[in-house]
Amino acid sequence: MTDPIADMLTRVRNAYSAKHQKVDVPISNLKIEIARILKEEGFINNYKVIGDGARRNIRLYLRYGPKGEHVASKFERVSKPGCRVYVNSSAIPSVLGGLGVNIISTSRGLMTDRRARKEKVGGELLCRVY
Repeated sequence: MTDPIADMLTRVRNAYSAKHQKVDVPISNLKIEIARILKEEGFINNYKVIGDGARRNIRLYLRYGPKGEHVASKFERVSKPGCRVYVNSSAIPSVLGGLGVNIISTSRGLMTDRRARKEKVGGELLCRVY
């Protein structure tokens, strides 16, 4: 697997389309930070680390609307291993006029596009969720 972030987003996208309540993703520090941001922004209910040793995973508990509709319709990878996308703080794009969120890897850690604009810091545009 050459792109573990794309794998995580694909697993979440597939779990939403199959109406699963939870999905397990292989663990990494970057994926834990992405899960933290998704929880803060309200795209998932919760996450926790399960297992022990080399078999640890992150379990994401998905969130649905009152009628069972998806809370997030798109999870798309922007910066890919073959084509990295970097933006400075003044060129960070907004997602659907602020309804969605860009996740940016900065020198100060992973953060949303709103927080990166507020702190005036740019970085690698990892993914877009809306």
